[in-house]
Amino acid sequence: MRALIQRVSSASVEVANELVGQTGPGLLILLGVGQGDTEADAEVLAKKTAHLRIFGDEAGRFNHSLCDVGGSALVVSQFTLYADTRRGRRPNFSAAAPPELAAPLVEVYAQALRNYGVHVELGVFGAMMRVALVNEGPVTLMLDSATL
Repeated sequence: MRALIQRVSSASVEVANELVGQTGPGLLILLGVGQGDTEADAEVLAKKTAHLRIFGDEAGRFNHSLCDVGGSALVVSQFTLYADTRRGRRPNFSAAAPPELAAPLVEVYAQALRNYGVHVELGVFGAMMRVALVNEGPVTLMLDSATL
């Protein structure tokens, strides 16, 4: 499971010109589920996300986590994080989990974040979404459950 995490002052997601999720200060998390990912991957990735110290202290150093600052999260499913672009010009997405396996794991990840006290809003799985954000820093990190 992969998460592209962006520290934001705000982020939102729309489907068919309707706002379906938003966050104030916190994280926008683009979440990809790969073949073979499990609930354990979702839980370990959520724990890392919630406790990763990427928010500044009084001196501006990365000493606070999402939990420490009381931030919220907007989680948006993103199968394209598993794109293989090594051959040709069209990405191959065969490493991404099929929707019937990925959708429940996105929910497990979101619930695991909630279990750490994080307010979580979600995009709409499988929908064409319009995502807007104001990246703070900018701070953007990639996490992969295979390397945690």
